Amino acid sequence: MERFIFFITLFAAIGSGLIAGVFFAFSTSVMKALGRLPSNEGMAAMQFINVVIINPLFLGVFLGTAAACGVLTVSSLLRWDRGSIFLIAGSILYLVGSLLVTMVFNVPMNNALAAAAPNDAGSADIWTNYLSNWTFWNHVRTAASLGAAAAFTIGLVYIGR
Repeated sequence: MERFIFFITLFAAIGSGLIAGVFFAFSTSVMKALGRLPSNEGMAAMQFINVVIINPLFLGVFLGTAAACGVLTVSSLLRWDRGSIFLIAGSILYLVGSLLVTMVFNVPMNNALAAAAPNDAGSADIWTNYLSNWTFWNHVRTAASLGAAAAFTIGLVYIGR
């Protein structure tokens, strides 16, 4: 069982780190670059990005990490030890700060953006609001995923001790 928990924790640490990296790249460069384009071009580009990112590799890591968090939470509660708090903290950070924030904030904004036509009147306002609000919640996802990766990494130290 310890070996299984070790590998699930390692997967969760790497997965949350990868997702933090994706979110970080969007927060620090992709959204800034799209924001410098004319609004209709930035909006159209983001619409394409939102379609392309829904792929098996990204979803496998994003949702697979969430599944690992569920396993780690249950196993930590069943076999409490010194590292359990880090595994539970990492799981909560990822599940709430990454998965839940994505589903409650970013996905609805993506859906609203997908429904808008980049060249229609008012699309510039839609794009400006989207850039600001989506990027804010993306910062939250970045910090939460990075915090989860750190907590899982610390938790690895305690597994098998």
